[in-house]
Amino acid sequence: MAATKQEAEVHLGEGLVHVGKLRFGRDRGRQHSEFSYGPDWIADGRAFALAPDLPLGLAPFFASSGRSGDPRDSLTGPFQDAAPDAWGRMLMERLHGAGLSEFDMLTLTDDATRQGALRFCDGQGQVITGSADPIPRLIDLETLRGIAARIERRGEVSNAALRQMAGAGGSIGGARPKANVLDDGQLWIAKFSSATDASPVERIEVATLHLARAVGLNAPEARLVLETTDSPIALIRRFDRDGPARIPYISARTALERRGTEQGAYTEIAQFIRQHSDDPCADLVELWMRIVFTVLVTNTDDHLKNHGFIYAGAGQWSLSPLFDVNPQPERHRQLKTAILEGAPFAASIDMAIEAAVFFGLRQGDALHRAGVMARRIRDLWPGLMRRHGLREGDLDQLEPAFAHQEMEKALAM
Repeated sequence: MAATKQEAEVHLGEGLVHVGKLRFGRDRGRQHSEFSYGPDWIADGRAFALAPDLPLGLAPFFASSGRSGDPRDSLTGPFQDAAPDAWGRMLMERLHGAGLSEFDMLTLTDDATRQGALRFCDGQGQVITGSADPIPRLIDLETLRGIAARIERRGEVSNAALRQMAGAGGSIGGARPKANVLDDGQLWIAKFSSATDASPVERIEVATLHLARAVGLNAPEARLVLETTDSPIALIRRFDRDGPARIPYISARTALERRGTEQGAYTEIAQFIRQHSDDPCADLVELWMRIVFTVLVTNTDDHLKNHGFIYAGAGQWSLSPLFDVNPQPERHRQLKTAILEGAPFAASIDMAIEAAVFFGLRQGDALHRAGVMARRIRDLWPGLMRRHGLREGDLDQLEPAFAHQEMEKALAM
């Protein structure tokens, strides 16, 4: 493959504030990039580093797929966070063809719905975007659901429908079918049922987010639409938007400077909070409570990209609302993010109590909080699941996610 070079001017937010330049190259299968801040941004009183490993300064920052072999690592962390994941990448490849570079994946997603606040312009100052279609609205959801189902089954889809779905859903992370929709000026993520689902996943996710809010956690607004059908749609409010305003976002993976398949620990996220949060005491307690919630509801998909931070101003970051929490009635209860650095990845309430000191909590307080949360979850989860359309057979199948040894330990605290 011949060497290719691509570049874009990097901007932030609705005001298209210029931040720097991204240069990208591809040569003999290797992809690499260089990012440098612009001098005007460095001198701007509003300036902040896009990520901890990209401190403000004139020196360029380099990334390459060579070290890990993963082409995504040809972009530094905040640019990876803004690029599509499995579902979006599949849509992009079906629309634009195979062989897209990571630069293409990043810049050809819909500019209006891209995660976070990063935006990209060409040399003439024009915003680069792969879609000129307006953001879908709630009235379009049933149509989008049908398109998503055909795409997932690898069925025939018109170019117009594919463009519509790629524009609506190409920018979002995760592997499940989804799209962005606009409701009353606010951006929401619409999550669709998958053909491979063995349980009502969308109903369970919305109910679990309501459960999280009921036990005091910071979770986004969530609701079901088309809930009387066999394939309801989960609507979850985007927390990186406030009306038209775009809020910078980084994942915990970027915050911890991880690459490839490297994992991490909650205590490492806690260290980032101590160094960079605008309210470290509140964020530390919130994160610890999320650990306990994760253990008690058997959420086993808590990898580093399912935790994040939104920009709080003055160079500081705030723990984002909780997202992508899905109870899994599994026999082997392993987390994707370890509770303690260097410890096993076990979903252990004892380990959560042991770790509490790293989150600013005394053991007695931690024991009390865990016990109160366990009792609230035990009392509330069946009713919330029924309220969101789960039948008795669904509850029986889901019960092991809430009734297990770790829950019994917490109930005794």
